[in-house]
Amino acid sequence: MTHELPKAELHCHIEGAASPGLVVEQAAHYGTDVSAFIDGDRFVWHDFTSFLAAYDTASSLFRTEEDYARLAESYLASIAAQGAIYSEIFVSPDHAADAGLSPLAYVAGLGEGIARARAKHAIECRMIVIGVRHLGAEAVERAARFAASGPHPLVTGFGMAGDERIGRLDAFADAFSLARQAGLGITVHAGELAGAESVRDALDHIAPSRIGHGVRAVEDFALVERLAETTTVLEVCPGSNVALGIAADFASHPLAELVAAGVPVTLNSDDPPYFDTSLGHEYAMAAQAMGFDDAALRRMTRTAIEAAFVDEQTRGELLAKVDSQSTIPCSRPEEGI
Repeated sequence: MTHELPKAELHCHIEGAASPGLVVEQAAHYGTDVSAFIDGDRFVWHDFTSFLAAYDTASSLFRTEEDYARLAESYLASIAAQGAIYSEIFVSPDHAADAGLSPLAYVAGLGEGIARARAKHAIECRMIVIGVRHLGAEAVERAARFAASGPHPLVTGFGMAGDERIGRLDAFADAFSLARQAGLGITVHAGELAGAESVRDALDHIAPSRIGHGVRAVEDFALVERLAETTTVLEVCPGSNVALGIAADFASHPLAELVAAGVPVTLNSDDPPYFDTSLGHEYAMAAQAMGFDDAALRRMTRTAIEAAFVDEQTRGELLAKVDSQSTIPCSRPEEGI
């Protein structure tokens, strides 16, 4: 059983972490019908278009600082119950604008939720501001300038999500330079919907310390060797990959191949309720379907903490938890979603 192992997550979109139950409550508050994409305790979608429709409608139901505080606290409480000691969440100023909230109010609300979760559940969390690739270079640079301005003490990283099949990565290099000069950690989505060339472009033009997903690097063994040599950490999301058809199932997922090649990897849930997963479920399936033992899973947690965008004191405290605690008490098994 993996539910008592210490866990850490580096790749989760906070709007995509809202549980169906929380979305239903928000919908009732704002008088919105969500029955088309929520059935009981599950989101219902059939293809990428319907997934985006569900995601965007649910995201639009978080409109105030308190809404976002509630969202962050709810999600962090849920993964703390699965043994998580640390999380990083992707936050999007563009989503905030769509909801009619200023970016500053947005991160303030999320920061309040993080503080509540830390006080109640002893879980640490940081925010990574993301630009949305398919909105274009100007929009991504705007997000980078916001992140670089120091909008909240818990904003410690910058990244880019969105459709990686759109635009050339070199067009976004200036945005990442701005963020890097401000001392922010750098990550970028690549090697998910697009192939190995997307990962190579990320290394060539962005030089991130971490890559979101990155699993399609296995299409080019020389690239896998490069990832290992540069110790570029992959934020791997097996459940998301399976749900979107990038891997047929957990057993055939390339995570084990990447580990065998010496690539540093971490386990993550991406948009967990949409993909019928959770952080705990990712660890459980890595054990049950991929054959990783507790020691290997603990190493992945340690890798996540070592790669986290945190100050060194916090990193040391988190690593001490990973190394000294044989188990983390959990309030429920992680196999549930």
